[in-house]
Amino acid sequence: MTAPMNWHGKPYYSLDAYCKNTYGEKLYKIALNAGLTCPNRDGTLGHNGCIFCSAGGSGDFAIDRQNHPSIHAQLAAGQALFRCKQATRRCIAYFQAYTNTYGPLPYLQQIYEEAMSDPLVAGISIATRPDCIPEKVLTLLVNLKEKFPDKFVWIELGLQTMQEETALFIRRGYPLGVYDDCVIRLRESHILVVTHVILGLPGEIPEQMLQTIDHLNGIGTWGIKLQLLHVLRGTDLASLYEQGGYLPLSKETYISLLIRCLEHLSPDIVIHRLTGDGPKDLLLAPSWSLNKRDVLNTLHHTMKLQNARQGSHYERLTP
Repeated sequence: MTAPMNWHGKPYYSLDAYCKNTYGEKLYKIALNAGLTCPNRDGTLGHNGCIFCSAGGSGDFAIDRQNHPSIHAQLAAGQALFRCKQATRRCIAYFQAYTNTYGPLPYLQQIYEEAMSDPLVAGISIATRPDCIPEKVLTLLVNLKEKFPDKFVWIELGLQTMQEETALFIRRGYPLGVYDDCVIRLRESHILVVTHVILGLPGEIPEQMLQTIDHLNGIGTWGIKLQLLHVLRGTDLASLYEQGGYLPLSKETYISLLIRCLEHLSPDIVIHRLTGDGPKDLLLAPSWSLNKRDVLNTLHHTMKLQNARQGSHYERLTP
């Protein structure tokens, strides 16, 4: 079990704490757009994506690809922004927009190696889907780790929920078993997995969300992103919301859910996100989520009052 003394004053094991413990410094993510698509948009599974996904494919905060077409140029633009904030120069190259293992193998190799070759990049984090990592891509990732032994490769998988009924409703496009199999294959290849989970999906009750957390404890994900469900303009979720068919979570409800999830989560799992960002020009609801600092301050204050911490209700599963 991870000792809280290594959490740098927070009641959970944050990515910031992990980076400081492992690399001796804070690492900033630079969100990249490699110009890829998604099987949920190119017609393979559908054309409209998941019901909550914007036209930007979750890459609304990525560096503008039109002005910076290459990965090298996007990294340079992102590094310039961080230098203006007097932040550390080392960074994580985050392939964020759309599905970043869903493309021709030579192109995937090109963009990954272009990022890894940057001397200021500590490693890469690749956002993708578990149904888009065939053996040839897995082999590419393993070879990439061997070619750059001093840098890391993380894979971020959009699970969102373990509930099959919810997954069908949000048009995720694959069953839970596909995720489980993918995590096992990645772990066997010594590639760390970060799992995306959305809290507040239509129809889900808190107990179902905690079941997802329990499942992640059992499958052995290394990291997790806990994401508030945002209602963004132009999505099918926005239509449902405007018709009165979906009520977003209140800040109080979200904080309460978040704390319960953290308490049930293994203390060894690294927390990569606790709220998420909705683009101001796209966000319909909930408006309170725009003040991210307030959300995190409220979370920390409430956890202190409740003497809550990550893993306090966790029981390690035994075979």
